[in-house]
Amino acid sequence: MRIRATVAAVSGALALSALAVPAAQADGSSVGRADVAKVRRAAVATTGRAAAADGKPYALNVSFSNFKIAKTVAVGTTNHVSTAVSYTLTHGADVDIAADDFLTDPILYKGSLTAPENRLYGDEPATCTSTSATTATCTGTIDVYPAASELINSDAGSWKASAEATAFNGEDPDAELFDITKVGYQSQGGLGTTLLQRYSKQTVDASPEPVAKGKTITVTGKLSRANWEDNKYHGYTGQPVKLQFRKKDSSTYTTVKTVTTSATGELKATVTASVDGYFRYTFAGTSTTPAATAAGDFVDVR
Repeated sequence: MRIRATVAAVSGALALSALAVPAAQADGSSVGRADVAKVRRAAVATTGRAAAADGKPYALNVSFSNFKIAKTVAVGTTNHVSTAVSYTLTHGADVDIAADDFLTDPILYKGSLTAPENRLYGDEPATCTSTSATTATCTGTIDVYPAASELINSDAGSWKASAEATAFNGEDPDAELFDITKVGYQSQGGLGTTLLQRYSKQTVDASPEPVAKGKTITVTGKLSRANWEDNKYHGYTGQPVKLQFRKKDSSTYTTVKTVTTSATGELKATVTASVDGYFRYTFAGTSTTPAATAAGDFVDVR
């Protein structure tokens, strides 16, 4: 199971917890991201006995640019969400990006690059296609599994993008004589941003149906959003939601009034019946929660 990544101070050094990720690439490479995590830990451990005893990877001659990801990523309570990512990798002539033991990954992180509150990766390393002797276009994914406790509610909002690359250069991380100083590693943060949002749902119910002209129609509904800590949907409190109406033969909705959700996310408004048509509630969204619009509920006015 993939788990939430944390950062802690150990003997005055930063140490990233190992991630439960696939141990090898899909193409059968002998190294994978569990091994990259080992290199990453050594790269950020600048002091302490562990760094002195095990050494550090050298700074790999690569950089990253043109990072592209969706502006928003909505995540519910259970379904796996996969978001496509692309970026440009620029490397020195001495870096063989086609080697079986070269890996690069796109990463989303919350907080700072060196001490992130959380990180999200893809299920597989990125795939790179050379565009010149020293540049390549890399494509990958960011994969989120909300049911696996990867997120907490406070994670909703802005995340930063980064990328990393590791060249093992034939070194076997599982070997007794593994020489990490012969492994190259590089990471780069601040490549872009995206909003990770708690998926939202909007409902509506207009009654009575049918209704006599001039009588009162009561329109109820509920705005809810994903809770990443108990994997359920809960009402979104204190949010402005527009009640809209369109006539039976029209394709355009107009706003009737704005209603604020209750402490449980409930909505209730009354209007006077005039003509046949559809009522709906529509929520514009926030930085932590995407927009949501209910399907129109038809009322027959007689």
